[in-house]
This record gives sequence, structure tokens and C-alpha cells, in this order.
Amino acid sequence: MNKQDFKFFIGIDLSKRFFDVAIIDNDRTTSYVFENTRKGANAFIRLLKNQKIPLSNTLICMEHTGVYGKILITKLVEKQASFCVEMPIQITKSIGVVRGKSDRVDAKRIAIYASKNHKELELYRPMPEILEKVKILLKIRRKLVNTRADVNKYPNELELFSPELGKLAKRNLKKINKNLNDEINRIEAEIKKLVLSDDKLNKTVGLVTSVTGIGQITALHFTIFTNFFTRYDNPKQLACYSGVVPFEYTSGESIHRKSRVHPMANRTLKKHLHMSALAAINHDPDIRTYFLRKVEEGKNKMLIVNNVRNKLVHRICAVVKRQKPYVKTIS
Repeated sequence: MNKQDFKFFIGIDLSKRFFDVAIIDNDRTTSYVFENTRKGANAFIRLLKNQKIPLSNTLICMEHTGVYGKILITKLVEKQASFCVEMPIQITKSIGVVRGKSDRVDAKRIAIYASKNHKELELYRPMPEILEKVKILLKIRRKLVNTRADVNKYPNELELFSPELGKLAKRNLKKINKNLNDEINRIEAEIKKLVLSDDKLNKTVGLVTSVTGIGQITALHFTIFTNFFTRYDNPKQLACYSGVVPFEYTSGESIHRKSRVHPMANRTLKKHLHMSALAAINHDPDIRTYFLRKVEEGKNKMLIVNNVRNKLVHRICAVVKRQKPYVKTIS
């Protein structure tokens, strides 16, 4: 972010139907409410113009609320406004102990958060349309895969204790399973078509999947969550975001707990990295040798798997930075 001195700080609390706005001008704070529609977004921009609040020296901050922020974010990008979209827990933790809650108060707290931390905040960078499309399809695919798993969970358990009843359940779910499999295959074909239609995305996915153990779906998730690997300066930051970096937990002489990964991480990336690590252990000679050596040394297997996940993140970042596919070492 440019370390410019913003004169105005605006906090926005978004909900499905409305968004509350708090504007800090020196020590004065004013509050407004708009409909969360295109009409409301236009009214917000008009208000700033009428109040003589130029977007050029105004920082707008809002919480990440998924689809609820789409309309307003699109308008702010169109107007080339300086704004940031922060995770709610980041704002909540920075505020400290609070009493009471309302949308109006939350908007004011977000504005105060922006005014205090503006030099460290990262300005919003819009995601390319191709990534937005792939992101939607991946989300649909994930829901279909989860539905398929839920549908098959009961008959699989039933078959363990009553084979005949289990077969009956599976027979009646056969058509549903076929439809789910067909839809998943169709979505994956649509994703593949989108990847091939964009040179940059196709090249990035090709580089990432050159790392043994990383499949196309995992590569796409990394590309989307990092916005073409532009959100993180080094592999350690990305590894931390992916939930594979253990943190020390000690205090004085009385508290000495094992180092653990923090629960506040991207769980989707962590899950995909876990499956990739298991694949790498089976198919990458170097990683398999490393895994077996550590097992012989008596290391905890989950700790070793986590180390492999960390290695994969570093390899992914290396191939993207060098723009060259990963090459296995021949021993």
C-alpha cells in the first residue's frame, strides 16, 4: 500500500440488504445507511461527492462478507477508489474488549481500525474474471463432491452390519450417484476448458502441477487464493496462510507445549496440501526417502507429513517465481 496520508477514513459494515457507513474526518464521525444494491452504491458515491470527500485521499475499509460485497466492490473498483477488504476476525482482534454491537457501531469501529492501521493495510486488488469463474465452478464441484460423500455414508456403514440392507440402499442410490458423478465430470470439463482458454492461467497451472503430488484442482485453489501468487512475498508467508507452519507455545518455566500449526488458516488449501503430501510420499523418490528416514528416527508421522506439505509450498513458489517447471533430481 502507498504510505500516503489519507485525510478521510470510511468504515463500511455490510449485510444482505443494507450497508452502514461511518466517515471519520479529523475527530468528527458521521454515519449513513444505504441499500446494498447498485442504486445504493451509486447513492454512496454521490454522498462523497456532495460532502466534498475526494476518493483520491480517502481510505475505505470493509469486512470480507463474500457475495454481499460484490456490488459495492465492483463500484469502488470502477471509481478507482483506495479500499481494503479485511477478514472480520482481523478487525475484531485488533479492537480489543468491546461492549455492545450494532451495524452502525461496527461501521465506526471499522473506520477507526482503518485510521489506526492504514500504513500496514493492503489495498484491494481485483481478481481477474477468469479466476472468478473458476472459483465459482470449484465451489459447485466441492458441494457436489460433499453431497456424494454424504449420500454414500449411510449405505456404506449399513453394509458393515447388515449386508442385505446395505445392498438395498446402494441399489436405490445408484441413479443418484450416477447423476452426481456425471455432474462432477461435467463441471471438471468446464473448468479444464476455462483453464485452456487463458494463457496465463494455463501456464501457471502447468507450472504448479509439475510439482509431484500437486493436481489441477489443488493448483487452481492456490492460484485463486493467492491471485496468481501476488498476495504473498515469500513461501513462508504462503505456508503460514496454508496452515502448515508450527508455532512455538511456551511461557516462562511453567508452560512448554508442543509447537502446533495455528487453526486460523485456509482450511481448503490445508486439506488439499495434505492429500498432495500423501501423493508425493508415494510418488516422489526424494520425499519418500525423507519420510522413511524420519520415521526410522522416531519422528511423529503427522509431523513428517506436515513438513512435506511445507516442502511442497516452497516448491510451488519456486517454480512460479522462476517460471520453469519442477525437475526431479535423479539420484
